[in-house]
Amino acid sequence: MTSLPPRAGRHCHSPLNSLHATVYFSPDLAKELAGIGIEDPSAAYFAGRAAAMGAVGPGVVAATFYNFRHDLIARHLPAVWRTASPEAVLQARLRAVDSTLRRLLGEEAVESDEMAEAARLALRATEGCTRHARPLYAAHADLPVPEQPHLAFWHATTLLREHRGDGHLAALLELGLDPLEALVSHTATGKGMAPRWVLTTRGWQRSDWDAAAERLRERGLLDADGELTAAGVALRADLEDRTDRLDLAPYELLGEQGVARLTELAKGFLVTAALAGGFPADLVGKG
Repeated sequence: MTSLPPRAGRHCHSPLNSLHATVYFSPDLAKELAGIGIEDPSAAYFAGRAAAMGAVGPGVVAATFYNFRHDLIARHLPAVWRTASPEAVLQARLRAVDSTLRRLLGEEAVESDEMAEAARLALRATEGCTRHARPLYAAHADLPVPEQPHLAFWHATTLLREHRGDGHLAALLELGLDPLEALVSHTATGKGMAPRWVLTTRGWQRSDWDAAAERLRERGLLDADGELTAAGVALRADLEDRTDRLDLAPYELLGEQGVARLTELAKGFLVTAALAGGFPADLVGKG
């Protein structure tokens, strides 16, 4: 039995994950990676997120990222490592984190006591994470913790994001949602990435999307209008509940007060980042 309020870990993870993601939408990351020779946006994303695992190929990234088309990944990996080493990519990514957070949050927030507190709390939570069967988390857990609080905070959000993400993939497999079915059903909740963004960034074609939607309709999870049925809503709720259970330990370790405080701090930073243009306006939606 958990001592935390229902879904407290999920509610904490949500703003942490979104804050983490600002770097992958940031022009600063593109600039830093272009500076070491990686100019293609897809290559930059794959390299930036996968570098902690070393000079991996498309199979490893397809397995750990889950919802990208293998053909798209294979256009860029392992070739990207001939342009820049994983170590160089990680250094460039950290520079982009620094400039992105300073630009979106402002110098005062970056240097604040609240940022230092958020870093301490988030790092404490990561002490409850486990490496087994969590490859993206485990790879990042082997990286050193940056000294500056805002960079340490982003590092901790990376660990918490990938820890939950690795567990989420296990839940997707158990519930029988393949990579594109996972995306289509998430978009149908109204909280997922808009189809245009999925097709642009994940390498799928519209015909792939339509075929996945048809498979979901055949399972009774999606209706003729592309909306989730009652069974589809229940499956997505079950998916998130399973993910919560697999991701409980970090937040249990932090405790109810710590989770509440970290959630409060993360939400405050996230609102500031969003108002500063940290995300594309049309990122989320069904259309």
